[in-house]
Order: sequence, then structure tokens, then C-alpha cells
Amino acid sequence: MLVSVGRRPFSDGLGAEKVGVEFDDKKRIKVDEHFRTNVEGIYAIGDVIAGPMLAHKAEDEGIACVEIIAGKAGHVNYEAIAGIIYTNPELAGVGLTEDQAKEKGIDVRIGKFPFRANSRALCSDDVEGMVKFVADAKTDRILGAHILHHAASELIAEAVSVIEFGGSSEDIGRTCHSHPTLSEAVREAALNVEKRALHIINR
Repeated sequence: MLVSVGRRPFSDGLGAEKVGVEFDDKKRIKVDEHFRTNVEGIYAIGDVIAGPMLAHKAEDEGIACVEIIAGKAGHVNYEAIAGIIYTNPELAGVGLTEDQAKEKGIDVRIGKFPFRANSRALCSDDVEGMVKFVADAKTDRILGAHILHHAASELIAEAVSVIEFGGSSEDIGRTCHSHPTLSEAVREAALNVEKRALHIINR
């Protein structure tokens, strides 16, 4: 059972309201697409603005914000930011779920692979969990990835990378993964979008 009370922006005491910075109804600082507030020269990122309250999201926003201030093309792709629940096993996800894709009217194909069919997981007696990919049925572009395993927070990075670059399940499926590794389960799930997993288990 996971009990979560939620999070709120820590915007009290910043002094932002004293210089006229605008807040929304949830006490988050309002910014435009370039992280600018309504006050010239004041920018905001991270937990005090809208979006998921994640350290890695804030870090990317900080980099993008400084790049923009320096006159470069800073950008954050919010579709490629993983969310992770640090339980045991961990649950990590990025992009769309199967249901979200269907709600958007996207025809999808699903690839799944259980860790109980992965040799490294078997050697470590750590077979609980699976990898799941959601891919566009027409283009094979990966729309989402979800991993349940104690190493999910580490394994999700490959899917994040491929989503960032608009890649497909075939891109992962044709990439050589070291053996024996847990990451092979990611490749197998990608291959299974077209039902081509190399190792199948029927129990």
C-alpha cells in the first residue's frame, strides 16, 4: 500500500510577491514558455512552477532557463520526463499509458516482457516485475514505457532517451544489449511490440 499526502510549492518567504511576481491559485509562480515571470529579469523553475515536482525536471528547467537567458535555444520536453515511485519494487514510467493513448484516439501496439524470463534476474533471484512499451501502431514510435522492478529507476533512462529522439520500438529492438543484464528485458519488451521477443515464458 502506498500512502501519499501530496506536495505543494515551497514559495512562502521568497519575497517574490513583494516585487509583484504573480502566483496562481495553488501558490505556484506563473511563468511563460521561457520561464519568465511577469516581472522583467525574474525567472522561475522547479517545484515553484507548474508541472511535476521532480528534481530531474527542475534540473533540466534550470539548464534550459540559463541557456535561454544566454540567448540559446533552451528547451524541456515534458513528454520525456520519467516519474518514479521509489518503493520495492520500484515503478517507473515515461510518456503515455495505454489508456491515455487510447483516450487520444491513437491506435497502439503493446510490447511486454517479464523479468522472470530474463537471465540476469533469474541469476539474482529477482524476477518480480515486467517492462511494457506503448507504441504507435502506424509509425512504431514509442509513446510510453513502464517498468516494474527494483531497478526500474535505472532502466527507464533508455526509454526516456528513445522517446526524446522520437525513436521506435524497432530502434531499441535492434540495439545490442550486453548479456546477461536486466536491460535485455527492455529490449525484449520492445521486440515484443511486434511479438518478436527472443525469450518466451509460458508460466
